[in-house]
Amino acid sequence: MDYIRATDILPQELIKQLQQYVDGAMLYVPKKIEEKKAWGEQTTTKASLAKRNARIYMEFMNGKSVQILADEYFLAKKSIQRIIRQEKSKQQNKADSLITSRSLVK
Repeated sequence: MDYIRATDILPQELIKQLQQYVDGAMLYVPKKIEEKKAWGEQTTTKASLAKRNARIYMEFMNGKSVQILADEYFLAKKSIQRIIRQEKSKQQNKADSLITSRSLVK
């Protein structure tokens, strides 16, 4: 977040109005809603977590226990269970959409 001096960019009459509410204090002006980015959009964190979660699900499906996965990934058992549940749901949704698209083609 950049610091900008109000006197450099705002008209004097607007500064006087603002001083009625925040005289000498710092004021945060939020971005417009259409300018905001979703969580993880600016970094690779979201993609990295998605890959990790898919890997956890694959390892679970190949026979690793929840406890072993929790130990390997330094996560709580409940977190591993949540990831497995979410990934299973994603897989089911992919399968459902594939079946739907095939039935529409016929």
